[in-house]
Amino acid sequence: MLKIKATRMLGCALIALAPLSLSACSDANSNTLVSSDTNSTPLASSVEQSPQPSQTAQTADVREAGSYIPYESFAAASEEYADSKVVLFFSAAWCSTCQEARENFEASLSEIPGDLAIVVVDFDDSIELRKQYGITVQHTFVQIDETGNPLAKWSGSVTIPQLLEQLS
Repeated sequence: MLKIKATRMLGCALIALAPLSLSACSDANSNTLVSSDTNSTPLASSVEQSPQPSQTAQTADVREAGSYIPYESFAAASEEYADSKVVLFFSAAWCSTCQEARENFEASLSEIPGDLAIVVVDFDDSIELRKQYGITVQHTFVQIDETGNPLAKWSGSVTIPQLLEQLS
């Protein structure tokens, strides 16, 4: 009976610690990555739906305050952003620093310059884009030119000013 209780307690402890192994996000206070365990994947039951900008954020006018849009919206109307700086933000719903960045960006839409489009790319569902830009961890940004060629790549920005410092 004691052996069964000990086994159950160990099993519960392992289940309780499982979410900690999913925290391969970048350090919010720096532009360096803390860890990137490429062999671990989140449990399907613990993954939320892909992060998307709010409806308010999707309707931001590119000429007035810049844009913060999902990749699907950008891909459907990429010609509208030909004169803009475009930054792809590879974000995951389960990433705490990605969530912090999304919340900060949505709370600061008016700080996005009129010539900038921040495009949210779902890290988990966009495998081809990840391969195209060499993305191995979430919370990565890629500035691209009008033909989609990468100009700069970095991780860790969680505010508009931090993101603007990285633009080329």
